Parts: sequence; structure tokens; C-alpha cells
Amino acid sequence: MKSNVKSSIVKIEAEELKQLVTEVKETVATNVDVKNQTQNFGVADLWKIQRQMKPALRMKLTNRWGM
Repeated sequence: MKSNVKSSIVKIEAEELKQLVTEVKETVATNVDVKNQTQNFGVADLWKIQRQMKPALRMKLTNRWGM
């Protein structure tokens, strides 16, 4: 059995390596109104998602086994 193995070491130039490893400082957005955009995820929301998934699962199983 023949196999060709190539080196897994990638050769890049020093300038490109320096650009890839430099740290980028993050900035905080100050013009965004967070109070109006937050929405609480409650137990009722989870219950609704689970209730909606039951018919989808039933349909999937029905189509798979021809029931």
C-alpha cells in the first residue's frame, strides 16, 4: 500500500504571523439602548416551544415508519 504524506506545518511570512497574533482591543457600544431590547425567557416560553415540538416529532416518526 502506497501513501503520500505531506508536511502539516504551514509556512507563513513573519509579517502575516505578526498580524494574526496581535491583540485587538474591544470597544463597548455606547449608543445602544439595552433596556428596550431585553426580553425575559420564562417557563411559559419553554413550555410553548416544547408543546410545538411534539406534533413535529410525531409527524417525523409517522413519515419514517409509515404509521
